[in-house]
Formats: sequence, structure tokens, C-alpha cells
Amino acid sequence: MEGLAEQKAKEYLKRIKVGDKAINSFLYVNENALKDAREIDERVKKGGRKGKLYGKVIGVKSNINVIGMPISCASETLKDYYGTFDATAIERVKAEDGVIIGILNCDEFACGVSGERSAFGFTQNPKVLGRIPGGSSSGAAAAVAAGFCDMALASDTGGSIRNPASHCGVVGVKPSYGLVSRYGLIDLSMSLDQIGPVARNVDEAALLLSVIAGKDEKDTKTLDVEEIKLKDPGKVNIGVLRLKGVDKKIQEVIDNKIARIKEKLKWEAKEIEIKYIDLAVQTYYLLVYVEFFSATRRFDGRKYGKKIEDSCGEEVLRRILGGSEISKAEFSGRYYDKALEVKNFIKSEFEKAFEKVDCIMMPVVPILPWKIGESKKMSMEEIYAADALTIPANLAGICGVSIPSGTVKEGNDEIPVGLQILCANGEDAKMLSIAREVEQLTL
Repeated sequence: MEGLAEQKAKEYLKRIKVGDKAINSFLYVNENALKDAREIDERVKKGGRKGKLYGKVIGVKSNINVIGMPISCASETLKDYYGTFDATAIERVKAEDGVIIGILNCDEFACGVSGERSAFGFTQNPKVLGRIPGGSSSGAAAAVAAGFCDMALASDTGGSIRNPASHCGVVGVKPSYGLVSRYGLIDLSMSLDQIGPVARNVDEAALLLSVIAGKDEKDTKTLDVEEIKLKDPGKVNIGVLRLKGVDKKIQEVIDNKIARIKEKLKWEAKEIEIKYIDLAVQTYYLLVYVEFFSATRRFDGRKYGKKIEDSCGEEVLRRILGGSEISKAEFSGRYYDKALEVKNFIKSEFEKAFEKVDCIMMPVVPILPWKIGESKKMSMEEIYAADALTIPANLAGICGVSIPSGTVKEGNDEIPVGLQILCANGEDAKMLSIAREVEQLTL
């Protein structure tokens, strides 16, 4: 008789085989998934202990190392690289009886906001076919939204989890900086990256986060944290952050949601301002260009088969060349160090804000997901602006979550819109407790 893990794995493998040709969320399906699931079932049957993730099937973004699986970062550069070890987050998932179903598509080396920049083809938005799913964790959000796995592990450097979660109508969490070990993550920007969960609801996202969070001697930035447990947040004081450039239809969905929160939950809300936040995008890309350039120096063709500059796509090359220029001695002090200063200013402003409010609410993405291919007509400034509302949380090191908040009708499309909730660094449990209360209100 099949155990729960095997039943679930078998069901998801069927769904992927039938449905993912149209979505392209998976780059690799684990050929040992059923064997892994059977072993978990047998171990549970013999020992009686069920891990926290028993019966859960999990996809993994292709920049997180899983032993024996192709970890390409959706790039020709690493096409032939197979993981030689498990990232700490993967070790913890396996220790709690989670089944790894496969490796998920993304923008190449996590450089993108749309899901169109994978070397192995773009990912479709399963909720609105023909439109982008958002990026860079396109496959993670799409796979969860399409019902190909229970949850997914992804990475968020400037919105790469929250952006696609908003577009695909799922829950995506960017943990506090230091909450989750980055060991085994192929980094985009080491001072900003965080591994986090994508799931269909807040409870499942919190479950996965509780498994992967905590101190790791292999990552010196990780923190000792209390277990992630959700509880009644009580009365919440909301800071409402309004920024320029948000589509009126999106802002209307968010305003209506906050009005409903005030009415039903009796929480207070007041508008706040964060100084220097208008400099967030420029600051972010300076840091990312320099740190990404530094990180990619290992891909010189000696160990991984291909030199990155000779095998990567346009956006990756743009960031490498930009980082190279900024890193030159005559520029580094002028630009990179100033970007670090602004980063600290923004962090300080958020800390001041959280002395007055429990959380901040705002949209996740300022624009609706465009139709696949439309980005060819857009400027880089317009494309980069898609992360304008998510980047500040990464610069400040705070936690953020996107939860489904409603839809915008455009033509025949009902397009999901996410509400972003931010809390101070280390207040991930509080943030998710607030998010669950909001989630339980009818849309």
C-alpha cells in the first residue's frame, strides 16, 4: 500500500507531465522522486516520526544546490553542472521528510523581473496565459500556482519571490536578512540575497520557512531565531506607504483591501513616508552590478565548462560589464561606497518607521504583468522599475510577504494583484501572523 509521500509525488508527477509543457516551470523533474518518497514512507512507518514536511512535495529554483540535480541557474554557462552537495536549506527540507520534485525555471542567474530571460525558454503565467509570471523566481511561483507542487524554495534579492507571487496569485516570502542560510545558493548579490518559500497559503509558507530558518555555521550572517510560530497578532497599527508610479487599478485593489482590513479587523492605518526611498532602484542596481560581477569571476571556463561572458544572455552580460566598470578603482569609492551609504540611510528610515507602526502595507509590483514579448518595446528603466516597490525591503534587510489581494480585469484577463506586508528585521513570525489574518478575509 502506498504511503502519503509516494501518493503525493505520483500525483504531482502526473500533473507536471500533462500540464507543464504549456507552462515551462520545470527545467528538470527528479527521476528518483518516487524512490525518495517510498524511502520516506518506509522510514516513517518503521520509526513513527513524521517530519514537519511529511507529505509535502517541493520544487527548487535552479540557483539552489541539490546534490545530483542540474543546477544551471537557467543559463548555458552551467548547463552541464550537477549539484555536488545540498544547500543548507535543502538539507533541512530533506531532514523533515520533504520530497524534492525537481528544479525550477527562472531568469538567467536570477537576473530579471519577468521570467522571460531563461536560456531554456520563458515561463508562462498559469493564472493569465500569455502574460509574464514575474521574476526572477518565475518557475517557483508558476509551479505552485499551477498545482505542480505543494510549495517551492526560491531566492529574493530585490523582489524575485514577491514579484512573481503577486502576478501568479500565490504567497511569497522574503525573510529577514540572516534568517535563512545562503550556503548552497549561487549568489546574485551576497549582501541582499535571501532564500525563501513560495506556497498557496500563509500557513504552508510559514511551515516551510520554519524548517529552513536558523543559525548555520556555514553562513556567518545567519542568526539564532525563535521558531516561526503564527499567533493572534492582536490589534495592529498599519503604516500605509504610497509611492509614485503605481498603476491606478493596482492601487485601487490595495486601497480597497486596506479599507476592508480596517472595517473587519478594526486595525488602525495611517499613511507614512520613508525618506530616500526614491533612490532605492538606483542604489540597488549599483550594489547588484558590483557584487554580481565579483560572484561571476568563478565562471571562467576552467571548472564549469564555459566562460560566462561567452555563454550568457544579454541581461547577465549587461550586469557583468556594468559591475566591471563600477568596480574599477577610479569609480568604486564614488559609486559603490555611496550606494552602501544610501542603503544604510534607507535601513535607518525603516527602523524609525517601525517604532511607530507594527507593519507597512503597500502594493508588490507597480505595473500589471505585461504580455510575453512586450518587454522588447520597453526601456531598461521601465523594466527595472517593476521591482521598485520590493527592492527597499532588501536594502533594509527587513522581511516582506506578498499575499493575494484581488484582481484587475483587463480585456478578458483577471490578473492577480498581491498585497505586500513588511515588518522589521527578525519579526517574520509577526509578519506572517498579520498576513494570515488578512488572508482569512474574503477578497
